[in-house]
Amino acid sequence: MTDGGALESGTLLAARQGRLARLTLNRPGVLNALDRPTCRRIAACLAAWRDDPAVGTVLIDSASPRAFCAGGDLRAIRAILVGDGPDAAAAFFRACYRLVALLAAYPKPVVSFMDGITMGGGVGLGGHVRHRVVTERTMLAMPETAIGLTPDAGGSYILSRAPGLSGLRLALTGRRMGGEEAVAMGFADRVLPAGCLPELARELARRPAGEGVAMFASPGPSAGPAGAAGGADGDPAVDRLYDAPDVATIRRRLAGSAAPWAAADLAALERASPLALEVTFRAYFAARRLPDLNSVLEQEYRLVANLVRQPDFAEGVRARILDKDQAPGWLDPDQVPRAAAACFAPRADGLDLSPARAGAD
Repeated sequence: MTDGGALESGTLLAARQGRLARLTLNRPGVLNALDRPTCRRIAACLAAWRDDPAVGTVLIDSASPRAFCAGGDLRAIRAILVGDGPDAAAAFFRACYRLVALLAAYPKPVVSFMDGITMGGGVGLGGHVRHRVVTERTMLAMPETAIGLTPDAGGSYILSRAPGLSGLRLALTGRRMGGEEAVAMGFADRVLPAGCLPELARELARRPAGEGVAMFASPGPSAGPAGAAGGADGDPAVDRLYDAPDVATIRRRLAGSAAPWAAADLAALERASPLALEVTFRAYFAARRLPDLNSVLEQEYRLVANLVRQPDFAEGVRARILDKDQAPGWLDPDQVPRAAAACFAPRADGLDLSPARAGAD
């Protein structure tokens, strides 16, 4: 591949410029939602560039200013689930999580431009690399509970390490963050003006990644004060309301709170799958005890592979994405405790993140 030449066109553009190898997501009609072919192509490019001495830095970005990546292709995943069964759907998540582990451990610096909408699997793609850039256009969230899933693609690792209990709040409500808050919560490293990104990409072609990124801005806002207060806005009520033994208690506290954001949080919980909320609550505290990203990815795979066996995911995608009636018929509350316990059960097909399997599906 020559400098400036494209390796392939279509949903993923791979090109080289100087010492920069660039992966550009190009599915604007679906906000760059990830499917298995795209995951495979990304993994193949990373494998080819790993030992190529001409490649100094890898950049992941989007061809569209509207979105970096809105997550997994939910329509496609649901179609696989309905047509081929839950194990086939779980295989998509397994491939995605292996790609996340590959990116996180990649020996060369990877830079992500999480400009625009970045959700779910988009966080997996851009949120675990060495240099994570967001902009004034960034809108980042982990909204899985609204469709009957739990934060995944390594998102629960970041959430469980966020200041105070702010990560639990984000995990349960799926609340959207701008660039500044994404840095404070640990999802990104720097906020840069979107207009600077083309110039930064040119600099990455001739400078080391850290030097190139540092040219454009100082690090984003410190998460220190937020850590003490429990929220990016420094509101101590976040910890007071979310430091609870269960989701039901959080709901009651939000209902009686005068905090200006409490009503919106409560409304988000009311829209979410009760099963997904229960699993997410337990998974958050379990992830806090796990030692590293790979351990959390292994937990996420077990949870998601078991969750897709429950009815809420297919129903959530139907109601939110397909029919858009916004009226999902969630699992009966009496069945939630048993179903949630089943999601934490071991699986025979666990997530193999050994180097030989990295990025494979």
